[in-house]
Amino acid sequence: MMNTEQLVSQAKSIQPWIVGLRRQLHQHPELMYEEFETSKLVQSTLDELGIEYQKDIAVTGVLGTIGNGEGPCVALRADMDALPIHEEADVEFRSEIDGKMHACGHDCHTAMLLGAARLLKENEDLIQGTVKLIFQPAEEGGAGGEKMSEEGVLENPQVERIFGLHVSAELPTGMLAARAGTLMAAAGSLKIIVKGKGGHAAMPHLAIDPVTTAAKIVVELQTIISRELDPLESGVISVTMIHGGEAYNVIPPSIEIQGTIRSLTLDGLKHLQTRVSEIAMAIAQGNRCEADISFPGHDYPPTLNDEVCWEAGKESVEQVLGVGKVLEMPPVMGGEDFAYYTQRVPGCFAFLGIGNPDVGATYSVHHPKFKVDEDALPYGAAIHVNCALNSLNDLR
Repeated sequence: MMNTEQLVSQAKSIQPWIVGLRRQLHQHPELMYEEFETSKLVQSTLDELGIEYQKDIAVTGVLGTIGNGEGPCVALRADMDALPIHEEADVEFRSEIDGKMHACGHDCHTAMLLGAARLLKENEDLIQGTVKLIFQPAEEGGAGGEKMSEEGVLENPQVERIFGLHVSAELPTGMLAARAGTLMAAAGSLKIIVKGKGGHAAMPHLAIDPVTTAAKIVVELQTIISRELDPLESGVISVTMIHGGEAYNVIPPSIEIQGTIRSLTLDGLKHLQTRVSEIAMAIAQGNRCEADISFPGHDYPPTLNDEVCWEAGKESVEQVLGVGKVLEMPPVMGGEDFAYYTQRVPGCFAFLGIGNPDVGATYSVHHPKFKVDEDALPYGAAIHVNCALNSLNDLR
C-alpha cells in the first residue's frame, strides 16, 4: 500500500494542475445535459493520462476505468453541470457565460476526480482490482445519476462500493463531514396552476380571482408541516415562484405557483405530495377556482450512506486530513442524485470543507458570490484515491 503522507504530498504537488482544470471548467459552465465542452475536457485529460474510458453515456457522461481488473471494483463519482445563476464572485476566472455559473462546485468535483485519476494512474501498480471514475451530467434536477446507472456504469465489473464528495463553504478547508444512514433528503418539485376568471380589478364580483386563491394555498400548505407532521419528523414545503398577471388593474385568469417538497424518506415525500394535492384542490374549489397540480421532474430518493462504507471512508479521510478532522453531522434537507447510486450499491457521500474567510470563501453553494479555497482541492483528490485503494484492500 502507498503510505498516506506520500499520497498527500503527491496530491499537493499537482495542485496547480488540478486548479488549472477547475478554473477552465469554471469559466465555461454548462447546464444539465449540455456539458459537451466539459465532457471533452474530461476526455482529453483522460487521454493525456492514458486512462481508458467510455463516453456519451447519459448524453455527456464519461466512465473512466483504471486498474488490473483482477479483484473487486470501487467507483468514484463527480458531477459536471452548472446552474442558471449569474456569477457575482470577484475572481479573475469568472464565468464567461452570462446567466450560468458553477455555483454548486461541480467544477471542483470534476477537477478533484481528474486529480484522483492522475494519482491513481501514477500508482496503477497498487490497484488490485478496478477503479471506475464516473463523470456524470445533470445532477441539478436532471437525475443524471439515474441515467448513468440505467446505462450500466455500475456493472461489468459490478461496483461493490461507491464514494462521492461535495464541497461545502460551511466547513473550513481541511475538514470533512458526513454520517451513516440518511444524509440528505428525498426531494421533488411542485407546480400548481390556479385557474379562475379574469376581469377588471375594480369589479372583482364579475371575476373569479385566482390571486387571492393562490395566496390562500401558499399559506395553507405551510400547515401541512406545522400541524400534520410529527414535530420530530423532518419535512419542507417551500413555495419559491409565483407568476401571474400583466397589469395592476386587471385580475388575471390564472396564477402559477412552483416550489419544492423535501422529506427524509421517499414515502414521506409521497405523503406530502398527496396532502399538497388535496389541500390545493379543496381551497381552489372553495373559492370557485380550479387547480391543476403536478410534481414535474424527478423525485430524488434520499441519500443513504452505508454504515460499513462510512466507517471505511472515515478512516481513509482521517489518514489524509488527520485525526479529529472528520465530523459526524445531522441530516440536511438538500437533495443529491448520488442517491440513485446508493439505491443500487453500498456507498458513502460526504461534504469536504472549502470555507476560508481569508479568500472570501464564505458564501454557501447556489449563491452568485460562491467562492472556493482551492487549497482544499488536492485533499479531495487524495481522499478519493485513499478511499478507493483502502476499499479494494478491504474487499479482497
